[in-house]
Amino acid sequence: MKKYILGLFAVAVISSCVSQQEKAMKSADKNFILKAANENFTKKKWKNALALYDRLTNLVAGTDDFPNVGFNTAYANYYDKSYKLAGHQFKNFAVNFPKDPRAEEAAYMSALCYYEGSMDYNLDQSTTEIAINELQDFLTNYPNSERSKNISQLIDELSYKLEFKAYENAKQYFKMGEYKAANVALDNVLDDFPSTKLRPKIYDFIMKSRYELALKSVYDLKDERIESALSYTKLVEKELPNTEYAKTAVDLRGKLEKEKQNFVVVKKQTEARIAALTAKQKKEADRMSEKNKTEQQIKDQITNEKKAMQIQRDSAALQTPPPAATFKIQR
Repeated sequence: MKKYILGLFAVAVISSCVSQQEKAMKSADKNFILKAANENFTKKKWKNALALYDRLTNLVAGTDDFPNVGFNTAYANYYDKSYKLAGHQFKNFAVNFPKDPRAEEAAYMSALCYYEGSMDYNLDQSTTEIAINELQDFLTNYPNSERSKNISQLIDELSYKLEFKAYENAKQYFKMGEYKAANVALDNVLDDFPSTKLRPKIYDFIMKSRYELALKSVYDLKDERIESALSYTKLVEKELPNTEYAKTAVDLRGKLEKEKQNFVVVKKQTEARIAALTAKQKKEADRMSEKNKTEQQIKDQITNEKKAMQIQRDSAALQTPPPAATFKIQR
C-alpha cells in the first residue's frame, strides 16, 4: 500500500513538472517563463532550462534579466556538454558585459569550454589550438586571477596532445619503411615543439631512421648516410646518458662501424672494376679511332687516285688535235 501511494505521488510530481514545462513553453508571460527556466536550471534539468531560455532571449532583451539569461544559458550548455556553443556564449558575455562581476568567470569558462571540447589526439586538433589561444588570452587579461593558477597546467596538457599527434604521425613513416620522410618529420616535431617531453623517443626514432637509411642506401649516398647515422648515435649518447637510448646508440654505432668497414672494401673493389672498365673502354676507343683513321686514309687515297686519273683524262683531251676537215666530191 505504501509503495502504491509513493508511486502515485511520483506520477503526480512528474505530471506537475511536465505540465509546468508545457505551460511555460506555450506562455507569453516573461516572468512565468523565467521562473520556470530558473527552476529547471536549479534542478539541473539542462535541456528543459535551455528550451525556456531560448524563448526568453527576445523577451528579456534590453532588460536587467538579459545578462542572467545569457549567463545561465551558457552554463546550461556547458553542463549539457555542448562545449563549443557554451564557449561562444561565455565569450560573448565577457565581451558584452565587461563591468559585470561575472565577466572574469565568463572569460575563464569560455577558455575552459574549448579545453573540454578538445578532441582526442588522433582526431582534428583545431579546437585544441583555439583552446590554447583562449587560455593564454585569459592569462594575459587576468594575470593575478585565482583561476589562473591551473591555466598553465591546462595549456601544457593541450600542447602535449598536439606534440603527441605530430610524433605519432611522424612515427608512421618509420613503420612504413619511409626512413627519409620519418627523419624529416621527426626533426620538424623537434623544431615545432622545442620543449617537448617526447624528445628522448624522437631522438631514438631519428637515430634508427638514419641507421636504416644508411644500411639501405644507394652507393653514391652510402658514405654520407653512414657518417650521418654515426654522428647521431654520438648525439643521443651525449644527450641521454645512462639510458636505454644511449645503450641502443652504442649498439647501432658498432654495427655502423662494421658497415663502414665493409663498404670500404666494396668501394675499393668497385673503384677497381670501374678503373678496369674505363681502361678497357679507352683501349677500345683508341682501337676504333685507329681503325677509323686507317679507313679514312684508304678513302682519301682512293679519292686522290680518282682525282689524278680525271686530271690525266682531261689533259689528254686538251693535247689531241681536232680531225682534218672532210669534203665530199660532188658527182
